[in-house]
Amino acid sequence: MHKYLRTIFLLFCFFGALTSGFAQSKKQKELEEKRAQIQQEIREINSLLFKSKKEGESVLEQVESLEHRIQATENLIRVTNQQANLLTREINNNTRRIQDLREELEELKEDYAELIRRSYKSKSQQNRIMFLLSSESFLQAYKRVEYMKQYAKHRKKQGEAIQEKTIELQELNKKLAEQKKEKDALVAENRATAAKLQKEREEQKSLIASLKQKESQYVSQVRKREQEAAEVDRQIDALIREAIAEANRKAAEEAAKSGKKLESTGTSTTFAMTAEAKALAANFASNKGKLPWPVERGIVTKRPGTHRHPQFPNVTVRSSGVEITTENKAKARAVFEGTVLQIQQYKGGALAVHVNHGNYITIYSNLANVTVKKGDKVRTKQELGTIYTSPLVNKTILKFMVYQNTTLLDPTEWVYKM
Repeated sequence: MHKYLRTIFLLFCFFGALTSGFAQSKKQKELEEKRAQIQQEIREINSLLFKSKKEGESVLEQVESLEHRIQATENLIRVTNQQANLLTREINNNTRRIQDLREELEELKEDYAELIRRSYKSKSQQNRIMFLLSSESFLQAYKRVEYMKQYAKHRKKQGEAIQEKTIELQELNKKLAEQKKEKDALVAENRATAAKLQKEREEQKSLIASLKQKESQYVSQVRKREQEAAEVDRQIDALIREAIAEANRKAAEEAAKSGKKLESTGTSTTFAMTAEAKALAANFASNKGKLPWPVERGIVTKRPGTHRHPQFPNVTVRSSGVEITTENKAKARAVFEGTVLQIQQYKGGALAVHVNHGNYITIYSNLANVTVKKGDKVRTKQELGTIYTSPLVNKTILKFMVYQNTTLLDPTEWVYKM
């Protein structure tokens, strides 16, 4: 009875460990993918923010670039630590499992040895025949034959179980050695990354100290930049309203001529939509979180929303979209099929392309030139123009925005892994 209960307990522990092992393996895979993604992000930061650095880059821009790499490095250390901790748990579980297996194997070997001893004592054919002939009835003889068969079968199973447990033990020992090696590599990598991070923090601290010496000058620059951005946002808002009014006027005229009914009549701030436009908008909405990036490669260097400036706490900065730093001569590309609503030109000559997707609009701003015109149909990933590169700091930055009618949306919720 005691052995039976112990077997049940061991089976329960085995299936529990198996389920836990699957969950941990899945988590380990997710962490490895995340770590690879952060490592790729750091490579992009080094390529796009540091290799192209010029003498004209201000201390403020240097601090901002360094901040992006520091944040990414901190994320890498955090995820690597999570991997190492998970491996530690797996190593501990496997160590316990190895100990349990050794005990099970020892018990199986003892049972098997006892079976062999019993078999040896009754191995002669004469003993077996006498065992059968001494039966009091045919039924008892039949049962004794069955017993001998089952006994032989049980002995065979015991031998197979010993072999299986031995193989399992060998594989677990091998896996344990691999896990320890992997953990040691992760710990060593994290030490090297942490040392590099410390140097970068010291460099950033030195830059911030020099920044503070001319704080009023840099604060003025930041505020001027914010005022210019706010003015551009006001222009975009006005242009979208004008575009909606024009589109609604044309839609009403075409509906009157063709006799077709508009699915949505629209207002001063919403698009009138045909059945086709409504279907396109629904298709765009269904791809939320899955849209391709508006550049082939790049990193987000400014996220949407209002927040305090990291170096000047008294200054509030706002971004209506995302700013993506990409490579020189990079092309902006449509994130979804649609129609070019308008081409906008800013003070200073920079251009922006507005693409309509039913009642959604995507805006690709800070272009040096465009390869489409108003009214053009565009497809997903079609090039819209070349992104402007600042000759002063040699950086290529695209500002990307998403609207639903006149409502500004967060692009990071729409583009895949942004």
